[in-house]
Amino acid sequence: MPERTVLTAIICSATALGLLGASVRAETPSGCREPQTGTDSVPIFSPPLANVVTGTGRLQFYSAPNLRCPIAGVFVIPKDELVAYAQTDDGWSSVMYVNPRTGNDVSGWVRSARLKITGTMGPKQ
Repeated sequence: MPERTVLTAIICSATALGLLGASVRAETPSGCREPQTGTDSVPIFSPPLANVVTGTGRLQFYSAPNLRCPIAGVFVIPKDELVAYAQTDDGWSSVMYVNPRTGNDVSGWVRSARLKITGTMGPKQ
């Protein structure tokens, strides 16, 4: 009888771990989806807004407006300038950063609380 109890415990544990593993995989960056901008929940800015990064430390870029979706190794620092294209109601901004030294650019999502609007982007009139 004790062998059967041990076997039952092993099967139950394996089943629970399998279910847990499935939910963890669903929350990995490969499962991150960027929302459609230009909707009521993610309105776009027209013209786009110029922003500067405030606060201290790195401001992480995300592939979607979700803390579970960081883009590894992609961040900006205070005083970096970003262009914001859209913003969610729950505090995320869709932005682009252009490195002034290399000209390389990156787009993604950052926490809006770390941005300060400095103006609009577009042709001068």
